[in-house]
Amino acid sequence: MAEPVQRDATAEPSPDAELESGRMPFLSHLGELRDRVRNAAIAFVLAVFICFYFSDAIFEWLKEPLFEVWRAKKITKEPQLVFLSLTEPFWVNMSISLWAGIFASSPFIFYQLWQFVAPGLYKRERRMGVSFAVFSALFFIAGALFCRYVVIRTIANYMLGFSDATTAPMLAMGQYLDLIRDLMLAFGAVFELPLLIYFLALTGMVTHKSLWKFNRWFIVIAFVVGAILTPTPDVPTQLTMAIPMVLLYNLSIILAWTVSRKRAKEAAKQQSTE
Repeated sequence: MAEPVQRDATAEPSPDAELESGRMPFLSHLGELRDRVRNAAIAFVLAVFICFYFSDAIFEWLKEPLFEVWRAKKITKEPQLVFLSLTEPFWVNMSISLWAGIFASSPFIFYQLWQFVAPGLYKRERRMGVSFAVFSALFFIAGALFCRYVVIRTIANYMLGFSDATTAPMLAMGQYLDLIRDLMLAFGAVFELPLLIYFLALTGMVTHKSLWKFNRWFIVIAFVVGAILTPTPDVPTQLTMAIPMVLLYNLSIILAWTVSRKRAKEAAKQQSTE
């Protein structure tokens, strides 16, 4: 009588077994989603309260690029923003605290997002949760900082160029904040492109070869997106979004290539052991 084959307990589980271990019933998925949303919401609310305390300082920081260009062009003796209603300064501070809270809590929010997605990935990919959260937040904040230090100054330089000795700007603080907020969020999202493509490469949805073939079309898309998302029609402002998008896309191709190379080595190693 043949003896049953003993399975090595130390052997690595198969890829299908790894995915199977991460699967949940539908109701469990809903419960997991509820917990992740709750945790992210708690982090966001705490960040909002902290940012509200510093909202005046944050707004002063956001006004600096505009005021520097204003002084350089010598439009008026001292630059200023006005409010058009009695309650506008309060709501500006509230809006600042809300949007700054998104950036401040973004590492924890991205981590919760990864923890929700991770059960559907392979074991080696689930370990990337902390790295994903950190780099997602870093890229998101880097996009916002690029907008603050480069894009806002470029837009202000172009738009304030329409002023002269008889025409002086009178800018409302709420409208200025809305412009800055939308731009910073847009650039924060654009700077997430490498991580998005890296994740797609991990799941096998894209490869470095397919990304490279699409490169010339992406350049066209980048300039179209830059023309749509930037508020001014001048070429320099549009380039501030189009050029980073193209550079980030090509960085993504390199990241996808590292994923493909690693998979090829693992496949070759597995074939040699069989």
